[in-house]
Amino acid sequence: MQGNAPTPDGQVADAVSGNWVDTHAPAFARPYLRLSRADRPIGTWLLLIPCWWGLALAILYDGQPRWEDLWIAMGSAFGAFLMRGAGCTWNDITDREFDGQVERTRSRPIPSGQVSVRQAAVWMVLQCILALGILLSFNQAAIAMGVLSLLPVTIYPFAKRFTWWPQVFLGLAFNWGALLAWAAHSGSVGWPAVTLYLSGIAWTLFYDTIYAHQDAEDDELIGIKSTARLFGADTARWLKYFLVATVSLMGLAIVDAGVPDASMLALGVALCGPWAMGWHMMWQLRALDIEDNARLLQLFRVNRDTGLIPLIFLCVALLL
Repeated sequence: MQGNAPTPDGQVADAVSGNWVDTHAPAFARPYLRLSRADRPIGTWLLLIPCWWGLALAILYDGQPRWEDLWIAMGSAFGAFLMRGAGCTWNDITDREFDGQVERTRSRPIPSGQVSVRQAAVWMVLQCILALGILLSFNQAAIAMGVLSLLPVTIYPFAKRFTWWPQVFLGLAFNWGALLAWAAHSGSVGWPAVTLYLSGIAWTLFYDTIYAHQDAEDDELIGIKSTARLFGADTARWLKYFLVATVSLMGLAIVDAGVPDASMLALGVALCGPWAMGWHMMWQLRALDIEDNARLLQLFRVNRDTGLIPLIFLCVALLL
């Protein structure tokens, strides 16, 4: 590990090369946008995709698409960006002492001195207020689900201190949108949405275990727990379990939502989604090397495409 000096111009070590924050954003805004991970958009995608899953599955369930669903989809996108930013800011506030001791994270805005804790807290509150404005445009059931989502978001940064399974808490937070978007369309939460939510949690365990292996050595030195450290050399076997759980639970959610009202053709197309997603996850397993940090980061990032695969099949099924 090295000192706490930031990378040149305040860039964060694992940011996307040539990202718009480092190249085009005003200098005064860059530390705050880095707090929100705007220079690393994969997290926004991973928070947004379950929202779109939930919305598409809700439409398949009741067969009643509405113009309002377009706003639910767009509002989910804006909300995912804002709440991912607020959540990451909260994470950086709570983890500021740990981040300064880990090589990959020591260049983040707080440990590198780009912003103070107070400034970060104000930025977090501002993002939450903007996200609340979007949430209030949804129905009461969705608003209630949005308020409840604050619980797993608040707990997650502390999970690595008391459990070897912090990725479960990340999954609880990152896949909440499947429940919220379903509720925004339907006015309540149905069992297919719950099963889809569980599928998303299994998927999160898959991709975030891969991600966590980047920090396994540093985490061991400072006493941070993770599934990467727990599984160690046995990671590939555990990832297979998460792959099977992801595909099986998503398939069950689709069957539960599509029977008996959806046509057999639509149901068959929709079920191709988790099947294809599973093959994409299997490709990641074959490419996995837990000692290669560059490969680990690459595999983590491709999970945007992994999550979009079943969404594409669900959208096609809705047209049939």
